[in-house]
Amino acid sequence: MKSNFGEQVRPGRKASSMGTLIQAGLLIVACVAAFFAAQLAIPTDEAFAEKPVAGLKTILITPVELNLQSNEMHHLLVTGMLESELATDLTPGTLFKSDQPKIASIDREGIVRALRPGVAIIKLRTAGQNREVRVLVKASESETGLSFVNDVLPILSKAGCNAGSCHAKAEGQNGFKLSVFAYDPKSDYRQIVQADRGRRVFPACPEESLILKKPTLGIEHEGGQRFEVGSAPYLTIKKWIQQGMPYARSNEATLAEIKISPAERRYRKGAKQRLLVQARYTDGSLRDVTDLADFSSSDKEMAKVDENGSVTVGPVSGEGVIITRFMGLVDISRITVPADKVLPDSLYEALPVNNEIDRLVYQRLKKLALAPSDVCTDNEFLRRASLDSIGRLPSPELVTEFLADASSDKREKLIDRLLDDPAYGDHWAVKWGDLIRPNPSRVGVKPVYLLDLWLRDSFRQNKPYDQLVRELLTAKGSTHQYGPAVIFRDKREPIDASAFVGQIFLGVRMECAKCHHHPNEKWSQSDYYQLAAFFGQTKHKGQGISPPISGEPEYIWYGPGGEVKHPVSGEVMKPKPPDGEAPELSAETDPREKLVEWMCAPSNPFFARAIVNRIWSQFMGRGIVDPVDDSRASNPPTNKELLDWLAQDFVTHHYDLKHLMATIMRSRVYQLSSIPNPDNMRDTKNFSRSYRRRLSAEVLLDAVCDFTGVPEKFDGLPPGARALETWNNKMDSEFMDAFGRPNSSAECPCERDSKASVVQVLHLMNSNKLQAKLGATSGRVKKLAESKLEEPAIIEDLYLSAFSRRPTETELKSAEKAFKTEGATRKTAIEDIMWAMINSAEFVFNH
Repeated sequence: MKSNFGEQVRPGRKASSMGTLIQAGLLIVACVAAFFAAQLAIPTDEAFAEKPVAGLKTILITPVELNLQSNEMHHLLVTGMLESELATDLTPGTLFKSDQPKIASIDREGIVRALRPGVAIIKLRTAGQNREVRVLVKASESETGLSFVNDVLPILSKAGCNAGSCHAKAEGQNGFKLSVFAYDPKSDYRQIVQADRGRRVFPACPEESLILKKPTLGIEHEGGQRFEVGSAPYLTIKKWIQQGMPYARSNEATLAEIKISPAERRYRKGAKQRLLVQARYTDGSLRDVTDLADFSSSDKEMAKVDENGSVTVGPVSGEGVIITRFMGLVDISRITVPADKVLPDSLYEALPVNNEIDRLVYQRLKKLALAPSDVCTDNEFLRRASLDSIGRLPSPELVTEFLADASSDKREKLIDRLLDDPAYGDHWAVKWGDLIRPNPSRVGVKPVYLLDLWLRDSFRQNKPYDQLVRELLTAKGSTHQYGPAVIFRDKREPIDASAFVGQIFLGVRMECAKCHHHPNEKWSQSDYYQLAAFFGQTKHKGQGISPPISGEPEYIWYGPGGEVKHPVSGEVMKPKPPDGEAPELSAETDPREKLVEWMCAPSNPFFARAIVNRIWSQFMGRGIVDPVDDSRASNPPTNKELLDWLAQDFVTHHYDLKHLMATIMRSRVYQLSSIPNPDNMRDTKNFSRSYRRRLSAEVLLDAVCDFTGVPEKFDGLPPGARALETWNNKMDSEFMDAFGRPNSSAECPCERDSKASVVQVLHLMNSNKLQAKLGATSGRVKKLAESKLEEPAIIEDLYLSAFSRRPTETELKSAEKAFKTEGATRKTAIEDIMWAMINSAEFVFNH
């Protein structure tokens, strides 16, 4: 049966004999082709459109209607939503037809082209169903003048002309320099239209312009062909030159946001999906910029995307993100691929829920068809919780007591006990020291020491986080009397303070915007320097850069006067927080106070989320946003609902860090085993199991000292001091350097590398200092060797001390062999056992 979407072509009434023969021949060929097509079951377009889709629930058309200007084009997406909640792209098999093809035409790819003012109806036939899209076409504004900013720059960006490897290099390319990612359009315009006496454009004959001849290889071009003669980019630039090369139209709307469709969908493995990118302008108009956008995939194993926005889903289950960029703005499409194995709802309904964390994580795991691991054992929980919260191995006495406790709430009581331990302050002060501690060779030893003391005291007091940050960022006074003031001795320039605040306290890396528009985010140079302006009136008096020991103090305070200028425009920037409103400021008001007021507001979209994400990462092995200081649209949280809830709960409980830590540790998710099951073996970011983490340098060194019973010696600290009490990297320790102690001469924040290395393995195996601890006359080895304990009791004591558990029968028998080795003594046997335990993954990692 003939499809209604086909068009009849009537043959002429008269034909020559030769024409008749040709027609007959063509008819035979067509019949033969049709026969073989039928034999090979090759479907026609009509067959695709009529073929039902199994399990089809509904059909979605994006967009549902179109408002276009003459000569504009726009993609249509046709998506089938299945009963299984999976999506399938029906666009390639859809038949399209316009009822007014002279007003708006449409091709078989679903691309609508507006031709002249009027109204047209696009009719669609897919999966045996009909749909319609209304198209309203208005007169084109671009007929009277194209815009360099809105029409030409996007073409140059898509072609890669302003990439760092091309004409946006620091020195440009062959005398032609563009700004990186078009962050300075006025300069780009001057380079193209005015520089070198305007030789790059030829208004009298646009086709001869270098800006067209080079990228089409009409003239040799080192960058190769970027577009073809007669293509849409070529014709747009040509028309712009013909129209006099205007920088912008009168009252021209500016780009406000971009939106990618579909924003989030679930797909089967191997599925394909076309993407649509729309740009919204300040006048409310929408424009299809799919062909001008750049696309990339966060995980190419999960999904690949080509330059046209066509996605191919990979062969693995999980979640990936497709990132699209257009003229400095970013949006994402989240792709979820459930596991082949369908897990029953009853599995998740039966899981224990200790608090809201569990419910939100289970919700995510159910969506991805991931089954969580079993809960960890009591001894695993004890060791994990102690190392995470206070940085210490549990004593054998505490292990024995905890394992013998039969009460149902013993884990909750242990959490409270740990968070009340004095070691809590030292452990978390070291972590924050990594982030804010300056180099003592730059700012002086005493200021760094005072800052360390302030940090330790703040954590011991459990100072509310908002108060801690307020005291840091509004610090004033002598750097030799008040520790936080040293922050501004180190971050002397407002532009340095801007990057520091963004990364540490807002979880946003704005450093790129110091020189140009951020390539992966919305942050512009204006955003960066407006944040820096909050520190423009911070005054300094005294010696700035201090010798290490005998440096003089510097005084920090607020005083009117001082400004921060935009590096390109030279405009004096007014203090304005990222995505916030500019505050009202008087001559008596320190702008830093207004910044902290904005940061600590309950509605702030960055502040609470940044710290709860950072703390979550410390306990769970990775952030909900990871890296923890790189929150952006193109690096979304793996569980947004969880991050939002943690942030809100933190604010509700008055920024109480111990409450946040206790909430995380009480969750069943935190207490899951690190042993994977067949369903979550590949999961590394959805917290379906505990992720094993190498102990930090200070914690591991203290663990070695506790296990061997021999403390480390540190210059400048009293005998018996722990590694967690060290306060700068100038205190010599080959062990801590090998295991990733950050060097404070590097620019903070110093995020530690938690990966194992060959250096670390060799150090544990061959360290003379470690051997000296094992052989020390005051250590555990000698005490156990001279004790009256039987060999099994000695081995049990070692296992309780190192692993917070008793040995298995196999481990006991293996360890006993050390005592029976020829020539062994009790002392050498214990040394060998302890050496082997220290070199084991169970000792070095937190499970």
